[in-house]
Amino acid sequence: MADNEKLGFFARLKKGLSKTKANIADNMDQIFNTYGYEKVSEEFLEELEETMIMGDIGVQTTEELLDDLRQKVKDERIKYCPDCRQELILGIRNKMKQPKDAYDFEQGPAVVLVIGVNGVGKTTSIGKLAANYRKQGKRVLIASADTFRAAANEQLAEWAKRAGVDIIGASEGSDPAAVVYDAVQAAKARKTDILLVDTAGRLHNKKNLMAELSKIDRIITREYPGCFRENWVVLDGTTGQNAIFQAREFASVTDLTGIVLTKMDGTAKGGIAIAVQAELGIPVKFIGVGEKIEDLQKFNPDQFVDAIFY
Repeated sequence: MADNEKLGFFARLKKGLSKTKANIADNMDQIFNTYGYEKVSEEFLEELEETMIMGDIGVQTTEELLDDLRQKVKDERIKYCPDCRQELILGIRNKMKQPKDAYDFEQGPAVVLVIGVNGVGKTTSIGKLAANYRKQGKRVLIASADTFRAAANEQLAEWAKRAGVDIIGASEGSDPAAVVYDAVQAAKARKTDILLVDTAGRLHNKKNLMAELSKIDRIITREYPGCFRENWVVLDGTTGQNAIFQAREFASVTDLTGIVLTKMDGTAKGGIAIAVQAELGIPVKFIGVGEKIEDLQKFNPDQFVDAIFY
């Protein structure tokens, strides 16, 4: 991505996270600077804890961050509350670090299973990802393996058309594994860089979902040895802590390798990006802050932290 595009997305990210900034950073700064906690005390840390939890950073992640801060205060003999701000922000950055191989799949060939409950923006995200990768010169193919939801194939086909990529689809009620088999054969024949696979999100029937994903996994392993394998869950950022619950449920039926956070613009619950990555150990790989194709971009932890705290 060109530098001006990166700057453009950071501006949209900062604007989109303005409510999260008010909910987290601005409230925390009141505690750091105006609540009368000149010197670090347990009362100050408890006030900070409540604000962080209310900001959807999550109980577990908040406790870990504050335990680390307590240790820093002790080791470095930090006396004054304002001096804790940078230490806490550094702790958040460390929680959100991505593994070095997070985007190795882009070398291709790769098969990316995209998972998520209905309504989170799964199909839209696939369309945007396809468009972004095609813009980068990648050969992209979409597989419509959500044969459970009515009109899922038509919706995805429309996005494929907008993105300018081909789609392998099937009629409602077809075997999703058969769709994936056909898509894998097409991806190999066309020397596709990235195959994006839409899957059903039936969390209320985990047994069926687990069987379906296991069957798909076996087919990809057998038919496409050596390809990069990715399983991403799409989460709606506006749902806050419920997003972590969904991610845990999907993680129980498949090996998740990444998270796509959508609808982060205009929500005060952006702290979920910190919590979901820290608690599950699964990196956020893409973040969406709008409806346009270019509003879904790679997740940059430092940009995210800067957009909230600076």
